[in-house]
Amino acid sequence: MNGTSTAITSATLEAVLLHHEINQINAAYAAALDERRFADWPDFFLPEGRYRVQARENHDRGLPLCLMDLESQGMMKDRVHGITQTIYHGPYYTRHVVGAALWLPAPEGEPSAALRSQTHYAVFRTKPGGVSEVFSVGRYLDEWVRTEAGLKLQSRHCVYDSEMILNSLIYPI
Repeated sequence: MNGTSTAITSATLEAVLLHHEINQINAAYAAALDERRFADWPDFFLPEGRYRVQARENHDRGLPLCLMDLESQGMMKDRVHGITQTIYHGPYYTRHVVGAALWLPAPEGEPSAALRSQTHYAVFRTKPGGVSEVFSVGRYLDEWVRTEAGLKLQSRHCVYDSEMILNSLIYPI
C-alpha cells in the first residue's frame, strides 16, 4: 500500500447504494414496458406522480408543449386502459436500452426533498416479421422520493432528441 486510506465512508456507501437502487429501478421500469406489463408502469410513480414526454426543442426553449403530460397515477392507469383495451394499432415490440443514472443538483435557490437524476435512453421498435428501428432516443429527467415502499418517481420527464416520434406514441417511453 502507498499509505493512502481506502476506507469507504458511510456517506459514500450510502450514495453508491442509492445509485445502484435507482439503476435497478430503471432496469425494472424498462423490463416492465418491454415485457408489456403495462399495468405495472404506474406503480413506479407516487400517486401524484407526473409523466411527461417532450421534444428537446421545446424543453430547451422552456416551452410547455408536451406530446404527453400525465399528472397522476390515475391518468397513467387511464393510459394503460387505453393501451390494453381500446387503442387499435399495428403490433410492435419495444426494447429499452437505459444508461446509468447521473445525479443532478437541485436548481439554485430551490430546496428540494426529491433526489434528481438524468438517465439516457434509447427505445427500439420491432414489428413482427420486420427489422428493428430506432423509435426514440433521449433522456429521463427524474425526481425521486423515498417512501415506505422504496424509491418512487415523483416526476419522469422524457426529453426526446428527434423532432418526431415514428407514427404515434402508444406505449410509454
